[in-house]
Amino acid sequence: MKRRLALAIAIGIAAPSLAFAHGLVRTDEELIKVLQTAAPAKIVANATIMNTAADGTMKVIQKGTNGWTCMDPGTHHTGEPMCADAAAMAWADAWQNKKPPTAAVGFMYMLNGDSGVSNTDPYDHNTEATPTNNWIQTGPHVMIVGTDAKTMLETYPRDAKADPTVPYVMWPGTPYEHLMLPLK
Repeated sequence: MKRRLALAIAIGIAAPSLAFAHGLVRTDEELIKVLQTAAPAKIVANATIMNTAADGTMKVIQKGTNGWTCMDPGTHHTGEPMCADAAAMAWADAWQNKKPPTAAVGFMYMLNGDSGVSNTDPYDHNTEATPTNNWIQTGPHVMIVGTDAKTMLETYPRDAKADPTVPYVMWPGTPYEHLMLPLK
C-alpha cells in the first residue's frame, strides 16, 4: 500500500504519464465519491483531485486550493483511495524517482486501507506476498513521512514482519522509512 500510495502520489506530481496502466478505472464522478471516504470531507472538498485518463496519463479533474492531492491508483483492480499534503507528495516523488527523501514532514490519509506491499523493499513490485518480501496489509491508516520525522520514528516498532494493527515503521532502515498509524 505504502509503495503503491507513494507511486500514486509521485504520479500526481509527475503527471504526464502513468508508471503502470492497469488498475481500477473510475469515472470522474465515481472517483470523487470514493475519495470522499479516503480523508476528512473538508480536505477532499478543497483538494486537487487526479484521475487516470483513457491514455493512461493522470489528469486533474478538480483544481484544489488547500495544498492536498487526492487520487486512487487502483493498482490491484480494487482501488486504494488516498490524499496527501504537499510535503508528502514531494516525499513520494523523491521515493518514486530514487532521489534522496525530502526532509519536510508530510501527512497522508488512506482511510479505506490498502491492498498490501513489501514492508522491507520500497521497490518490490510484487502484488502479493512472497516467502521473502515481508508482506503487510494495513487497514484504515494515516502516514507520516519525511526525514525530519525520523527522530519520532525511533520510538516505534521497526520489525520486518510488523503488526499492522499498531503503529509501526514501514520500510525500516531504508531512506524512505515512514510511520504507519492504523486507525482501527
